[in-house]
Amino acid sequence: MPGRKPLSAEQQSRARRLRREATIPERLLWSHLRRGQLGGLKFRRQFAIGPYFIDFYCHESRLAIELDGDSHVGRAEYDQQRTVAVEAKGIRELRIANDDVLQELDSVLEGILLACGRRPDELPRPSSGG
Repeated sequence: MPGRKPLSAEQQSRARRLRREATIPERLLWSHLRRGQLGGLKFRRQFAIGPYFIDFYCHESRLAIELDGDSHVGRAEYDQQRTVAVEAKGIRELRIANDDVLQELDSVLEGILLACGRRPDELPRPSSGG
């Protein structure tokens, strides 16, 4: 990203650790976002925006995706401050519950496409195999 400050060694280390320790919903969603699989959009994971690490980020759409699970319980004030800081940089934030990723993945992917200004019919469909 042009004009972006390089990450400090500490930030790089933290991003790597967060990727390595990804939750099951993060791994599942990443398996559908990586390599432009969703509408040709490029996503990054554990992307630093200021002091915050965003679960998934699409620069083209200026969209931050944050998965909310048990680690967010009791953190509403912190999450709100983070949202304000991210949105102050002109980035929209989409919060998705972990349970939605696990139980309603197609709907989650459609919602992400819509948030990126794409049509849900751009979702890859499983081949019928016959």
